[in-house]
Amino acid sequence: MLALIPTLIFASLIVFVTIRLIPGNIVDLMLSQNDPSAAKQSREQLEAALGLNTPIYIQYFKWIGALLFKGSFGNSLWTNTPVMDEILYRLPITFELGLLSLIVSLMFGIPIGVYAALKQDTIGDYVLRTFSILALAIPGFWVGTLVMVFPSIWWGWSPSVKFIRFSEAPLGNFLQLLIPALILGNAFSAITMRLPPTLMLVR
Repeated sequence: MLALIPTLIFASLIVFVTIRLIPGNIVDLMLSQNDPSAAKQSREQLEAALGLNTPIYIQYFKWIGALLFKGSFGNSLWTNTPVMDEILYRLPITFELGLLSLIVSLMFGIPIGVYAALKQDTIGDYVLRTFSILALAIPGFWVGTLVMVFPSIWWGWSPSVKFIRFSEAPLGNFLQLLIPALILGNAFSAITMRLPPTLMLVR
């Protein structure tokens, strides 16, 4: 538990610095989209208003201080709304997607794992082992990017980016989350399918 504290601090420092070192920032986004507030103010004024005109370490200490002593994650630089409100708004969607991906991983992982245990050291077992290694090696965000890009190039189709809530249209909500759940569940199923062979062979 004590080791968790420096780990979280170090991780927050890496993310905080990385976001500010990559090319472009929120001011560039405002100016590129012709935001009315950005049109009336210069870049320097916008950076001062958003607190981006100070050194990175001062920005970090202000943010971590507000988090530790006030329990505040700060406000969004884009919408100026509390970050905690943004997190709570998206949390149910995260839980729903996580649950669906878990169901997908169990549906595929357990039957395939049992088959691999019963057919140990056969061609089918080797194929499934190879598939599980590939599924673990390929990041889910990369597969998601490919699913977003290539169908739009080849067939002119892309998934809807407007979220459909379950309370509004249950079937539409399920169909919208099905592809992301399959992508996330792919990696989980690769882990799950390795459990039955281990447990069954040990017994």
